[in-house]
Amino acid sequence: MSCFRLFNGLGQSTLRRLPSTKTSAPGFIQPIKFRALSLSTETDKRKKAAIVKATPIAKPFREHTRKLINDFGVSPKVIGFLGNNDPAAYQYAHFTKKTLEADGIEFDLVETSDVDIEKKVIQANQDSSVHGILVFYPIFGSRPSFFGGSHDEYIRDCISPEKDVEGMCNVYRQNLYRNIRCLTTYNPITDQNVIEAARAAGITRTLYERDESSKCLLPCTPLACVKILESLQIYDENLPVGNRMLCKTVTVINRSEVLGRPLGAMLANDGASVYSVDIDNLYVQSRGEMFETKKTLKEACLESHVIVTGVPDPNFNLDLSWIREGTVVINVATDSNVDKNGILEIPGVQYVPLVGKVTIAMLGRNLMRLYENFHHDKRI
Repeated sequence: MSCFRLFNGLGQSTLRRLPSTKTSAPGFIQPIKFRALSLSTETDKRKKAAIVKATPIAKPFREHTRKLINDFGVSPKVIGFLGNNDPAAYQYAHFTKKTLEADGIEFDLVETSDVDIEKKVIQANQDSSVHGILVFYPIFGSRPSFFGGSHDEYIRDCISPEKDVEGMCNVYRQNLYRNIRCLTTYNPITDQNVIEAARAAGITRTLYERDESSKCLLPCTPLACVKILESLQIYDENLPVGNRMLCKTVTVINRSEVLGRPLGAMLANDGASVYSVDIDNLYVQSRGEMFETKKTLKEACLESHVIVTGVPDPNFNLDLSWIREGTVVINVATDSNVDKNGILEIPGVQYVPLVGKVTIAMLGRNLMRLYENFHHDKRI
């Protein structure tokens, strides 16, 4: 599962080291409305810094997942594959299992070898009792696939879009990068007037109509970061969807396939200007475009309303002099990239040291979206 390394360390990231320095019909997934939380502005940013905990942000999502399970009268099933010998991966897999089961989700954890993982995933794709599949990565690390890309990427693309609870397969990934928010499916036409007209015209084949009512899934950890920003009212809900991060600048210190790259796309698709930082270059990302810049990490951070850091290096610490007053700082690395005591000395800063509980809440959310989109007999 890609979110494993984002709770207990990052997965395969290209970034290794930087210089220290409302009610509805059952099943309708609604936007979670958060009570107002503090947000620094030009008039109040001298207030004290605060630590933002993940638990209260995750809570309404977990409650909504439980409500959907109750409304549908089903206990959806997820199968998780653990294919490495990492003790931290084992620990996180069991924590995920415990949390999802507490919300009414059946979770089967299968330990397998890297040799058998592809076969196991394909079998799960074909198992009608399984509603969601996740894999705890990394398994192959940077090992290349015979079919191109890394072997972990190849395994991600083996998972059916109908069961990809992490939203990381090629279908969802490419839709994200093209800012396509709904799946295009074709369903048999049931309107008898249309069918009779077709028959009168000599058309006897089954007719289909285009359906774009099913929303795409988004990767769990980047989605968790977005939901945290929504809860802190960084997203402006008075603006239309797709523009709620206008006039906001975000620096994402990570460009991995499981965090930085999708998160940058999600924020840019919502109107933000994003500095995407990797070990040897820095890009500016906005909706529909990306270009390299000569700006430094320091300059990018000093311009930013939000900084997300996910550097898988215990020696990396974000230089606190680069964080301006009132900034939201989200740490997504196992080994904190931020000096907790020091950052709390910066007025108005809101510091999120852990995102794992929100990430798992997004797994439950994604699972119910899969169930709604593909496994429920009544399409909403």
